[in-house]
Amino acid sequence: MSEKRKYPGLFLKGLAMGMADVVPGVSGGTIAFITGIYEELIASIGKIDAKALRVLMKQGPIAFFHHVNGPFLLALGLGIATSIVSLSRLITYLLDTYPVQLWSFFFGLILASAFYIGSTVKWSRFKEYLALILGAIVAYFISVASPSGGDVGLVYVFFSASIAICAMILPGISGSFILLLLGSYTTVFGAIGHFTDDPAVHAPVIAAFGAGALIGLLSFAKLLNFLFSNYKTLTIAVLTGFMLGSLAKVWPWKETLSTRINSKGKEVPLDQANVSPWEFADLSGASVDLIFPILMALLGIAAVYLLSRVDKQKDQKSA
Repeated sequence: MSEKRKYPGLFLKGLAMGMADVVPGVSGGTIAFITGIYEELIASIGKIDAKALRVLMKQGPIAFFHHVNGPFLLALGLGIATSIVSLSRLITYLLDTYPVQLWSFFFGLILASAFYIGSTVKWSRFKEYLALILGAIVAYFISVASPSGGDVGLVYVFFSASIAICAMILPGISGSFILLLLGSYTTVFGAIGHFTDDPAVHAPVIAAFGAGALIGLLSFAKLLNFLFSNYKTLTIAVLTGFMLGSLAKVWPWKETLSTRINSKGKEVPLDQANVSPWEFADLSGASVDLIFPILMALLGIAAVYLLSRVDKQKDQKSA
């Protein structure tokens, strides 16, 4: 496949990553992994360092752009940015209107992703199983932690972004949920979603988030690149555990324990507990519906299967 022909595909993958990152509980890193671009993404980000700066100073911006795999990052980044800006309201609407069905889709998607990524590991040593269990435990406790709410200052937004961006590129751990835990989700996504309403107010928040995300991303990508280069099997085992542990966050049936006021002044769920479909039916006063959630979960599984098949076909053509 020519370089130019692959960029529309990268843009679409970026759209999917951005859509996932908007949802508290789903990671864009999961999408990157199952679409076969995860390692190239980490390696490309890791190239933005002192050496790249020297290339920029001595050879100019064009040489710098190609040194850091700029065409790849640009196509993917445009897709992510487009998705976050244009689809954030749609995802919010779907979560408000069809929460069980949407969470079921993501549950199936993440479950299938965990099996797909786990299938790339040869589970022959105790170390892999231990890494899997530890990853699952860490992700589970992050997923069930009680989030915070409310508006926060620019400095706090900066540091929240530097932490959350690390989760956004990890399969299984949601950067959006980290923002919720840290209490910055309302401020950040309120500024992004309503930037055109009052640019003077929202621009500083977006700038602080962008600066923090950039610094956190460049630092963390170096670590991930090192782990993939030296401990690839164990790293993938941990990431598989992350995805299995994060299933606690995307369980479709939830009881709302507390609420928060979002940027529109609307009351939305803040802290929720997982319940069975029958308990959910009692709480909501509705009848038990398992057909549509199961169908949506199967749709998520099918999406992973199709994406993985496309990725394998591309690998075979390249070979």
